[in-house]
Amino acid sequence: MALNIHKLSARQIPTLGTGFHSDGGGLYLRVKNTGSRAWVFRFTLYGKTREIGLGATHSQSLADARTLAGKMRNAKQKGDNPADIIKKSSGLSNDKNTFKSCAEELIETKKTGWRSAKHAQQWQNTLRDYVYPEIGHLQPNEVSLAHIKKILLPLWTDKTETATRVRQRIEAILDWANVHGLREGENPARWKGVLDKILPSPNKVRFVKHFSALPYDELPDLMKDIRKKDSISAYCLRFVILTAVRSGEARGATWSEIDLKKSIWTIPADRMKTNIEHRVPLSKESISIIKEMKKKHDEELLFPGIRGGKQSDATLSKFLRSIAPDITVHGFRSTFRQWAAEKTNYPSAVCELALSHVNKDRVEAAYQRSDLYDLRKELMNDWAKYLEN
Repeated sequence: MALNIHKLSARQIPTLGTGFHSDGGGLYLRVKNTGSRAWVFRFTLYGKTREIGLGATHSQSLADARTLAGKMRNAKQKGDNPADIIKKSSGLSNDKNTFKSCAEELIETKKTGWRSAKHAQQWQNTLRDYVYPEIGHLQPNEVSLAHIKKILLPLWTDKTETATRVRQRIEAILDWANVHGLREGENPARWKGVLDKILPSPNKVRFVKHFSALPYDELPDLMKDIRKKDSISAYCLRFVILTAVRSGEARGATWSEIDLKKSIWTIPADRMKTNIEHRVPLSKESISIIKEMKKKHDEELLFPGIRGGKQSDATLSKFLRSIAPDITVHGFRSTFRQWAAEKTNYPSAVCELALSHVNKDRVEAAYQRSDLYDLRKELMNDWAKYLEN
């Protein structure tokens, strides 16, 4: 007859006080003073006691935790690493307790208290663009300071405000995971005492760093160099320059947004910084890029990344640095605006709308109902012709 090692009952789980409560065989219920309850498997390896989190009690029942702990004991007896059982277990699958799934649950619980749906969308967009490609698939307890540095360092100088928000959101998600028993220890995304020892203060960077823009008279030569490249990054960068849009708007472009017959790219409001739908006139070269992408792949995104999903900001910036080290992708919008002001006679309102800038003059904006599309079409065609020189 098998020995019954179990000491806990399902009725005790929600009532036991702060501390570690043994169920036997290395399985413990850990209760924090915050009220969070999670399962932990403890074992000795090479003379050291180690702990592996098995998930919070709201997602793992006592029976599930016992089954998982039993598999881990068997693995240890065979000389295998008990931690490998976590990755194979359907009860704690990578899809269920990943950083991404924690983020989605946090957003879902918080968004009813946020002022607008746009705020939730901003969370989702920044996580999708900058965070998920690096740590979205990891469990919260696997996220390290090295991961956080890899995400933030490319953004901290050129996109300080965005980087600050990204850091705050990662910190909040990891704190949420900690409260729910999915992570222990120091939060590597915390500013005070952690990242403030590594990164310069955002306040000292934000007001002195500007996007490095290429003088417009040098851009046609750079375009010649870019056209010689056949990578998706090269096509995407050309598209960014020709349309004068923000990098994320181009990298997230889908076939459903393109109307080739009318030569219009309509970016939906939820993908725009202004939260206003933006119609972009497409020049002949822009159309040729779209058709070339159609030949190269059959994915929904025009400019997909190597690992799936949209191409990352870091990838596009890396490509640009390989041919123009001191220029930023966002700086091309400044280049376009300077060219439009100095080399054309288009009204300022047309140039600003081409950049999808919101008119800050409320009175003027009230009278300006049109998006001045026809004039913007002429402007963008002139821009494309200039870049052919």
